[in-house]
Amino acid sequence: MRGLPDFTTARILVVGDVMLDRYWFGEVSRISPEAPVPVVRVERTEERLGGAANVVRNCAALGARTGLLSVVGEDEAGDALARLLVADGVRASLHRDRTLATTVKLRVIGRQQQLLRIDFETAPSHEVLADKLADFEANLGGYEVVVLSDYGKGGLTHIERMIALVRAAGKLVLVDPKGDDYSRYRGASAMTPNRAELREVVGRWRDEADLTVRAERLRAELGLDALLLTRSEEGMTLYRAGLRQHEPAKAREVYDVSGAGDTVIATLAVMLGSGAPWEEAVPVANHAAGIVVGKLGTAVVHPDELVADLASSTSRS
Repeated sequence: MRGLPDFTTARILVVGDVMLDRYWFGEVSRISPEAPVPVVRVERTEERLGGAANVVRNCAALGARTGLLSVVGEDEAGDALARLLVADGVRASLHRDRTLATTVKLRVIGRQQQLLRIDFETAPSHEVLADKLADFEANLGGYEVVVLSDYGKGGLTHIERMIALVRAAGKLVLVDPKGDDYSRYRGASAMTPNRAELREVVGRWRDEADLTVRAERLRAELGLDALLLTRSEEGMTLYRAGLRQHEPAKAREVYDVSGAGDTVIATLAVMLGSGAPWEEAVPVANHAAGIVVGKLGTAVVHPDELVADLASSTSRS
């Protein structure tokens, strides 16, 4: 494989459901006398970008020129998201909805183990979503690749219209799907489901040959250029018309899989947006996933980490 392309030439617009990931870290030294649960003495807290915001954060960390379009509430969590995006150098258009509580995922960590996750979320209003669609149409021209990050929180109600607009403009649109109705993603350039998500749509497969048949049938039915199946410890497999490309997972200690799918689609978008072909973009996305699962919580991969990991892999082969 050639060296990495110039990521600074990529212009990526991410649209979807954003969330604020909050972490409470502490020590566990006893069990509560009130119930058989551990007592965590919180020593520090941390906030990170989650959902579509983590996708765009990964794109920015790789050096791409990025934009984000999403909806948040008029609340403290929405303000925190905006601050974090500015700190990461992301140009964000956050539509504020006073009826919406910004999605927050609160994780309690004790002795480096996640003990509890608490989610706060509501769906955005139709008026705000209509405004977001108009903003999308107005800003599409400044980007070459669009990532639609669907976390099922209601922020992509107009996804069919968005896909049609992107394809009519001759640009790439990558979708990270959710739910069991993939018809709404029809016509996208590519989709990146994980094993559980794909199984929910095509059913259980008997073996690798059966999986290939089912994946290729779905790809063709939806009119996708490509379907990239992320397979955790099995790596990832790309399906294109008449072609199958499998990338095995890189052997390493897995620390946390949170946000690994975000890193995959972000790296794929940046590689393609930099002019790399599919057959080069997928192995790099696979390496990026292997790096990020070795970090705690939602995290990013930087170009120097990718270069070092790719070089190490080449020297071992």
